[in-house]
Amino acid sequence: MHITDTHCHLDHTAFDTDRAEILHRCQALAIKTIIVPGVLREGWDKLLTLCSQYDALVPALGLHPMFVTHHQTSHLDDLALYAKQHNLVAVGEIGLDFYHGPLNRDVQLRLFQSQLDIASQANLPVILHVRKAHDLTLKTLRNNFSQGGIVHAFNGSLQQAEQYIALGFKLGFGGMLTYSRANKLRLLALKLPLDAIVLETDAPDMVVANHKGERNSPEYIIDSLSALAQIRQLTSKEIARITSLNAQRVLRLTEEKVKE
Repeated sequence: MHITDTHCHLDHTAFDTDRAEILHRCQALAIKTIIVPGVLREGWDKLLTLCSQYDALVPALGLHPMFVTHHQTSHLDDLALYAKQHNLVAVGEIGLDFYHGPLNRDVQLRLFQSQLDIASQANLPVILHVRKAHDLTLKTLRNNFSQGGIVHAFNGSLQQAEQYIALGFKLGFGGMLTYSRANKLRLLALKLPLDAIVLETDAPDMVVANHKGERNSPEYIIDSLSALAQIRQLTSKEIARITSLNAQRVLRLTEEKVKE
């Protein structure tokens, strides 16, 4: 069995004391591929070094919309350069976040468009962070981007999901599937084509129900895998196979990028 976590911030300081032990346990659980997306320019070098040290870790780099006030124009130049120099699997985590209102809306949009251009030039997919901004994100993608990617922690409507899928995107599902109250999300996970779904943890955030109040960990993707298997009336092994294949296809995970 091969399980893929398509979104895990294992470079976060929350893992500095036990990262190696976590990865050892992940290996025992057949969690063989973990995508680590970047969010700030200052963290990219640590992230790349970390991914070079562990076979399971695969890097993506981006400038996160929630930290828009930290980003500088020079960081976009650096991203374009890093996309050429390093074996990235995607540009990300990028996108639009209007959860707290339209603050920095225009700045976020310019940053997003610039990073989509960089991804296009590098022939890379993207990993998207989208909150309260799906319609504008979809409009921007239709006008500017054709490389596809993953919509991380998808929480939009079925109609929006279908539009992303038509644009070549997979939809990320994680710990929220394990909460019984997440009826809308669980119904969405049932209705969507299974070949449009990938699994993720977003560790150290968005922890599964069985570990509520704790730091999230890539190990806990097993709980999300089991939840999706139950929702879809399939075995965990089959869900692992399909979702990992989906990730492999959308992120173009070649042998050079994923070391078995």
